Amino acid sequence: MPIYLILVLVMLVMAFASLYYNKILFLVEVGISLIAFAVILLSTIKFKQYVKRVVSDSVSFVDNMSEDYIESLKLATAVVGESGEILLYNKKFKDIFFKQHDAVNDNIFNYLKDDTMESLCSSISGVDTEFETKKLTVYTTKVNKGYMISVVDNTYFKNLEKEYRDTRKSVALVVFDNIDDFMSDNEEDGTHAMLTLENLLSRFSVKHDCLYRKLADSKYLIIFDEKLLCTQIDKKFRILDKVRQIKFGDRHATVSIGIGRGCYNLKDSHTNAKKALDMALGRGGDQVALLENGEYEFYGGVSKGVEKTSRVRVRVVAQSISDAIKHSDKVLVMGHKFSDLDCVGSAVGIHSAVTKAFSKRAYIVADIEKSMARSLVDYLKEKDDDMFISVDRALSLVSDKTLLVIVDTHSPDFLESPKLYKACPKVVVIDHHRKMVGYIDNADVFFHEPNASSTSEMVTELVSYLGDDSLSKIEAESLLSGIMLDTKNFVINTGVRTFEAAAYLRKKGADTVFVRNLFSNSIDTYKNKYKLVSKAQIVNNCAISTIDGIMKNSRLISAQAADELLTVQDVYASFVISQIDQKTVNISARSYGKINVQLIMEKLGGGGHQNMAAVQLSDITVEEAREKLISIIKLT
Repeated sequence: MPIYLILVLVMLVMAFASLYYNKILFLVEVGISLIAFAVILLSTIKFKQYVKRVVSDSVSFVDNMSEDYIESLKLATAVVGESGEILLYNKKFKDIFFKQHDAVNDNIFNYLKDDTMESLCSSISGVDTEFETKKLTVYTTKVNKGYMISVVDNTYFKNLEKEYRDTRKSVALVVFDNIDDFMSDNEEDGTHAMLTLENLLSRFSVKHDCLYRKLADSKYLIIFDEKLLCTQIDKKFRILDKVRQIKFGDRHATVSIGIGRGCYNLKDSHTNAKKALDMALGRGGDQVALLENGEYEFYGGVSKGVEKTSRVRVRVVAQSISDAIKHSDKVLVMGHKFSDLDCVGSAVGIHSAVTKAFSKRAYIVADIEKSMARSLVDYLKEKDDDMFISVDRALSLVSDKTLLVIVDTHSPDFLESPKLYKACPKVVVIDHHRKMVGYIDNADVFFHEPNASSTSEMVTELVSYLGDDSLSKIEAESLLSGIMLDTKNFVINTGVRTFEAAAYLRKKGADTVFVRNLFSNSIDTYKNKYKLVSKAQIVNNCAISTIDGIMKNSRLISAQAADELLTVQDVYASFVISQIDQKTVNISARSYGKINVQLIMEKLGGGGHQNMAAVQLSDITVEEAREKLISIIKLT
């Protein structure tokens, strides 16, 4: 306003100065000056009326008090217009935002982070924001012609809350995964590796003010605060990489870490840390498992599992399974949905041991029509038509002494029949897939070896203790087919025990030519497989292909095409997406180890192994599944 009045005054002075030169020019300039003055005067009157109207409406909104009410409020308060212009404020509001200068007609969003009045009004409990070093809560009320804004300075309390959260303690349990392998090679190297790891953990604890204690050989406890945990999460727990740098010969050290987060006391945190550590070890080690409010998060898991050379545990587990079989009246063997050669082969091995070594009745529960090992199942049914039974018949056979042996899966969600699992009083689980959240935790015997090549390998070792003479030629071939499937003909996930198991089965009469024929395809399947290979696209060294429409044997073709895509140069992982039925989309994932496909499938709700995994998605199209998969791959 003062600037405009000064300009009008200057215009009038110039007009009178021009009177001596030209009267017409004088009259024009005086007219323009008077018009400008009139416009300024009208604008000022209109703005004052607008301010008065908004303020009056705001004041009347709070019990019709006078304008002095704004100043008397205990909270910092301002009245703003519909576009956010500041019209009136009290001293408390000025002390927070303006200091010395006058802010009338400034926009409120010069001081608050939100960009619309609607966003300020979005919450009845207030909107948290910051201004300079202050932490504020803003409460906004809509009135007829504007808004009333009240601000609470919560800086002290929010800093106090942050300090409480940052200093909240969590317990971590650390285990040296492969210390036994170091010791078995060279005891001196093993001792040196352990001391190097302990020095690394000690220096880490001192640097970050943690409590560090050695609990036993190769097991350690660390207590640290939330601030450090958040930092480590952001860095993806780089300590795992530092541990891998401990190397003697061709072996790299790895650790598994379980963390209990967000607990009310250290006792609960320690309990959750033990659960998380068990999960990390069950997934192959070399990773961090974090448990918070019943939910797991995983970090790391890039190393291949280390094969255990000792068979002591196998012998102990075999004795436990033997006792369970002896105290049962019958045994039901069940695998996962859409059973494959490993699932059927391992089930046949258990069936053989139960019927021949223990002379007990045993049945394999499977949906034959949906099996991916149909050629093997049909051949077995020719030899023993009563070996395979349906889920309904199995349910009718359940008694209080029935034993259920679950093979090639440990998740209730993937079982052929979750209902049968719940109906059986005693359960044994035999599986090699890396442990998933929500695993079967009430099994009488839980035999889980994530470093084994296949469940068939595990069952082969068990059978040698349960009943060495129980395997016939066809049963040995069934087990060998499972090993060959999951190792891609002894290419991946193979160790000394894998070849020992294969040699044992060969000794029992397994014909490798017969087993190889189980993998043969029809000409249509062969054509469809290579059609998928030819249309694959590469994204971040991952080959992705899709099947259009519902195709017969789509799961089998998807798995074989995913295997074939791994032979392409510079492809580290492969994914084939197919539609099983009108509501379900399947993704088959494979890798040779550089990319952990299990982690990718878990983010979509599936699971599996580091080199072989899958997921079934409901109520989604193939293209939508592809887009979700690509987004996860790009973030991995």
